[in-house]
Amino acid sequence: MTKTYRIADRVIEITSLYPEVHTYCKEYVWDGESDFGVTTTLEDIAFERAQSAREDEIEHRQVRHYSDGYLEELAVYRKIAERMLDYKTFLFHGSVIAVDNKAYLFTARSGTGKSTHTRLWRELLGERAVMVNDDKPLIRVGRDGVFVYGTPYNGKHRIGSNICVPLKAVAVLERSETNQIERIELTEAYPILLQQVYRPSDAQKMLITMQLINEFAERTALYRLGCNMEIQAARIAYSGMR
Repeated sequence: MTKTYRIADRVIEITSLYPEVHTYCKEYVWDGESDFGVTTTLEDIAFERAQSAREDEIEHRQVRHYSDGYLEELAVYRKIAERMLDYKTFLFHGSVIAVDNKAYLFTARSGTGKSTHTRLWRELLGERAVMVNDDKPLIRVGRDGVFVYGTPYNGKHRIGSNICVPLKAVAVLERSETNQIERIELTEAYPILLQQVYRPSDAQKMLITMQLINEFAERTALYRLGCNMEIQAARIAYSGMR
């Protein structure tokens, strides 16, 4: 099964074994000549199954069982992420919200509350706040700036938009009883940025990824945000980052 999609300004031809990936990406369907194509195999699906089991073991969770169709969705995005590096675009784990056409990205280890925090922004700012992507956005570093793209891979609640927004700031989120925000340097942010970026197994692609992370971080305001899960957290974060 083959269809074409436009994701992060690139037209991609996806050839799959199962239909789930095309249902997942339906809001990004596109007509026209592709920039590149990805094709999945049973070996790709087996790799994703082993990878998911490994992650469950690391997190001390019971190993979950996924359908081949779901695992193929992961395999497709992995292949897209690796090809996107050719266009100075990388996959990042975080929740991104846009306010007045400027994007704010929140990143942290799983379970810290990224999605909850961006929900508080939507409660605080109403229609001014638009979710770009709640899980795995693509980020492009270009001569014209740093831009964040919505993608079909937008989290279990499917919160996001098929839009591109210039990135204004990144906050490393930490749980705290009180709310505070401070500007930090790249050296402080780098460990979590490197942890949250998609890291290819190919050494050359990993080198490109690290170079893009450096460029991205040097051109974006970086913050550490200590926050609780109350509306005041969003108020302090927006005031500090805008």
